[in-house]
Amino acid sequence: MADLKSSFEKASREVQELSKRPDNNTLLELYGLFKQGSEGDVSGKRSGFADFRGRAKHDAWVKLKGTPGKDAIKAYIQLVGKLKG
Repeated sequence: MADLKSSFEKASREVQELSKRPDNNTLLELYGLFKQGSEGDVSGKRSGFADFRGRAKHDAWVKLKGTPGKDAIKAYIQLVGKLKG
């Protein structure tokens, strides 16, 4: 598990250094996987109607509800690897 955690931390640093910014859907997928992997199932209320960005991020996380953290971490690492090329 320590290996997985260090790979997750490495991927979270690498995503900040991508040469090309991912599209919005991919960014939301990354966000949801990161949150599910680091915090587990979604918590808190959905943002208000005027906060489109906050609502989209919350919805991306909600889609992963019930996904084991370990699986979310693996998917996050794989997605970052794919984006790196």
